[in-house]
Amino acid sequence: MNMTKTKTDIAVAVYNNHTQAEDAVKALQRAGFDMKKISIIGRDYHTEEHVVGFLNAGDRAKVFGKYGAFWGGLMGVLFGSAMLFVPVVGHVIVLGPLAATLFGGLEGAVMVGGISALAGALMAVGIPKDSVLRYETALKADKFMLVVHGGGQEIMRAKELLQTSGLASFEHHPAQDQARSPAHA
Repeated sequence: MNMTKTKTDIAVAVYNNHTQAEDAVKALQRAGFDMKKISIIGRDYHTEEHVVGFLNAGDRAKVFGKYGAFWGGLMGVLFGSAMLFVPVVGHVIVLGPLAATLFGGLEGAVMVGGISALAGALMAVGIPKDSVLRYETALKADKFMLVVHGGGQEIMRAKELLQTSGLASFEHHPAQDQARSPAHA
């Protein structure tokens, strides 16, 4: 029984600031969305330490920096946390199931073929490379990514709930089967 490769759709909403991203997570939570299917990614470049990677699945991680209160508040809602340094992007914090995927990829090398561990994790969950590059650019510009995993109906429900949340963009990435299909955004 190979349950590790369950394919689900992914949606990525990009927010221009942390307040909008936090409000979006809270809106999904109020609507009864499964918080184990939501991740949030953003930079916090005022972190004191130069951290390569940190994962804390049991206790809640302590995060310091410009958005410490923001990250700390969401850690109580989302499951799993990671903090790493991504070359060119900077210090990145990941909350939610994507944190575990990210660190699964970190067991090898932090950079593989010029692709960061973050990009590798995003591609591993089914986000096409061209979209991953746009998301890394958004992170460099201090935007926040809200990632939702689920079936097509869940993604459509999330899109409806997030329409009024001030998102800069919303992209739905349907689950891909094992055969590679041409990526088109």
